[in-house]
Amino acid sequence: MDKRNFCIIAHIDHGKSTLADRMLEITETIPRRLMREQVLDRMELEREHGITIKAHPIKMEYKGFILNLIDTPGHVDFSYEVTRSLAACEGVILLVDAVQGVQAQTMSNLYMALDAGLIIIPVINKIDLPNAHIEDVRRELIDLLDSDEILLVSAKNGWGVEELMGRIIEKIPSPRREGSLLQALIFDSYYDEYRGAIPYIRVMCGSIRAGDIVQFFRGGKTFEVQEVGYFSPDRTKSEVLESGDVGYIICNIRDAKDVKVGDTIMKMQSAKCKVQNAPPLTAFRSRGTKRKTQKAKIEIQNVEPLPGYREVTPYVYAGVYPADGEDYDSLKEALEKLVLADSSLVYEPEVSSALGFGFRCGFLGMLHKKIIEERLEREMGISIVTTSPNIRYRIVLRNGGIIWIENPGQLPKPTEIENIEEPIVRAKIFTPPEYIGKILELCEGKRGIQRSILYHRENMVEIEYEIPLSEIIFDFYDNLKSISQGFASLNYEFLEYKPGDFVKLDILVNGKQVDAFSNIVSKERAYHEGVRLTRRLKEIVPRQLFEVVIQASSNGRIIAKSRVAPIRKDVTAKCYGGDITRKRKLLERQKEGKKKMKRIGMVEIPKEAFLAVRE
Repeated sequence: MDKRNFCIIAHIDHGKSTLADRMLEITETIPRRLMREQVLDRMELEREHGITIKAHPIKMEYKGFILNLIDTPGHVDFSYEVTRSLAACEGVILLVDAVQGVQAQTMSNLYMALDAGLIIIPVINKIDLPNAHIEDVRRELIDLLDSDEILLVSAKNGWGVEELMGRIIEKIPSPRREGSLLQALIFDSYYDEYRGAIPYIRVMCGSIRAGDIVQFFRGGKTFEVQEVGYFSPDRTKSEVLESGDVGYIICNIRDAKDVKVGDTIMKMQSAKCKVQNAPPLTAFRSRGTKRKTQKAKIEIQNVEPLPGYREVTPYVYAGVYPADGEDYDSLKEALEKLVLADSSLVYEPEVSSALGFGFRCGFLGMLHKKIIEERLEREMGISIVTTSPNIRYRIVLRNGGIIWIENPGQLPKPTEIENIEEPIVRAKIFTPPEYIGKILELCEGKRGIQRSILYHRENMVEIEYEIPLSEIIFDFYDNLKSISQGFASLNYEFLEYKPGDFVKLDILVNGKQVDAFSNIVSKERAYHEGVRLTRRLKEIVPRQLFEVVIQASSNGRIIAKSRVAPIRKDVTAKCYGGDITRKRKLLERQKEGKKKMKRIGMVEIPKEAFLAVRE
């Protein structure tokens, strides 16, 4: 049967998953008794937050055609998932809400699809709502795409969905079949407790079946294929995956690092080489198992890697530590599994004097960070402590060198630094006109520089600002939604690095620096941030039998201070009368004891304190 490979792209909450549900019902891919809302959102977190986090492939059959759909996320933090999905398709459905119209992430996803050279099918969704602005949104799409072939659907009610599926078959071309040598793109991957790392692939040309010997181009490792199949919606075993097919392969890959999203899979034959499959496992273990090799006669095909592979660049960094130090190995294995399922997460080992052994993790944004934290605690069962998030700075040294730091502890001495440069992003905000004043005030307060204001229609304005990334990642999005009553949307992209006046802010508890609280802040905000942190920690650090002094330090100077008063026992309570010198003696003895205790006493900082510095 002829094939059509496509994905659905849209702004968050514009109805992608609901439209996918209707397509699955029409094609009867999933029995009606098993249907539910957002059926492709398999993770509990996706259903709980009402958003798509992972791209989900599924194979459908409709009127003699095979339709391979990839449902993609809509939030800006998961745009890397969208780029990988686009690489596996020939066309996209651009879905726009009839009430909200074109939003920030709509534009971003559209430009990515145009850059990939894909066929665009514009669709206006939610036309059944009484406050839909169908004609206004239609004019927006006509201006964007220079085409008036725009379909109207209601994914909730199923109106126009069959017409849309006919348009998919008509407009999106079938996959090209060039050459017989295998070229397959890894666009996603998954960790299975019993089968190991499972790559999700799109076969560009050639074919692949069980028993084939394949090599991953970037990793260089060679494996024997144990099983191939497609998603309908669960893994379904098949005999072969041919050119144009979207599916999975199982090779009993023991090490999650061997699978790199964006890599190219090639077939091998007729010369000697080691095949590095793991034996069949009763339970997947990444450590403590000896690797076995077997001989096979294979030679590499003369195949070029597929274009578009790139390492992801995180924007936000934070330390992730196990709440119990004995869980370090478990946390390491959990991160390995998560990286396999989410290649936009990066991590490396890190040691903190306050928190012990842990990892420095890189995320695409604050929502991405929150999702990873929840998956570690809920799916992996590991209690964690995370430090305050930071961004990546470029440090220009006086000797002409350049270094990059994600951890404030890596900052060189002030005498060695010529400039500290921070990342600047181009932020595009779409909002109704009545909220412009408050949004401009918010952006100016975040050190933003206004670049343009464009009126797209009567009820939609596009505002463009250049804003430091450090101002975006914390509470900007929440404040934007709050002042616009949820109507404004945000999309941002990296622009450049610019020098600024920054200092390192340290927190000292009884004179000892707690590196997990260190941060890099602008010089003008250092005092206010130091006061905020010391006052916040005063509320959380428990009282001891001795005085606890919390200080904020910048450039060797104490700029803020708080004091946690000691627990004091009334040692004179049993002195009934008598000479006053007796009471003074008891009080002096208590004072000397507290001084000694302060010298040797240790302050145990609770987990809540590390979470509080982010609030």
